[in-house]
Order: sequence, then C-alpha cells, then structure tokens
Amino acid sequence: QVQLVESGGGLVQPGGSLRLSCAASGTSFSRNTMGWYRQAPGKERELVALIRSSTSTNYADSVKGRFVISRDNAKNTVYLQMNSLKPEDTAVYYCYMRDIFYNNDYWGQGTQVTVSS
Repeated sequence: QVQLVESGGGLVQPGGSLRLSCAASGTSFSRNTMGWYRQAPGKERELVALIRSSTSTNYADSVKGRFVISRDNAKNTVYLQMNSLKPEDTAVYYCYMRDIFYNNDYWGQGTQVTVSS
C-alpha cells in the first residue's frame, strides 16, 4: 500500500523559512516523479515544484528563486525548502507522486502552511 506522509508545516512570519518533508512507503521511490502542490482557500490546487528521477526540476514562477525541491532516495523522502515566505504562500501543501512504472498518481494528506505576522 502506497503512503505519503507530510510533515513540517506551521505558522511563520513573512520573510521566514520552513522545510516540508514527505516520506513515501510501499513504492520504488527512486524511479518516481515527486512534487508539491498547494491549495489556498477558494482557489484551485496548483503545482509548486516537481523533481524527477533524473533530479531535473520544475517550479511555479511564483516560487522560483525562493523554494527548492530535493529528494533523498535512500530515505524515500522529498523535501521542499521554502525561503522568503510571503502571505500569499499560505495554503495547504500536498505531496504528490507519479509512479512511472504503473502510471498512477498519489497524494499526501496535506500540511498547512500559514505566513502571517
């Protein structure tokens, strides 16, 4: 059974930093594309960042230069380092996984990030 478990969300002041983690189980982690999406109240879920098995990455324009996605295949974990946080980054952040072999998508339960003074 595939599971994605996120951690690291919370309340932070504008300009601050947070690191999100997502631990995967029940899958061959290293072959999969991993990513982070977010959904703010009243808005659609949007892509934040992706990292492929090759470690190539994609970022939303709104987070380029502030957020960094990385993966540790030995720990089956993907990270999102978020710096220079803004109030508009406030959202529920979801871990995402595309199992390349079975062509299935999986989601974590979400973790709240609130940027406020």
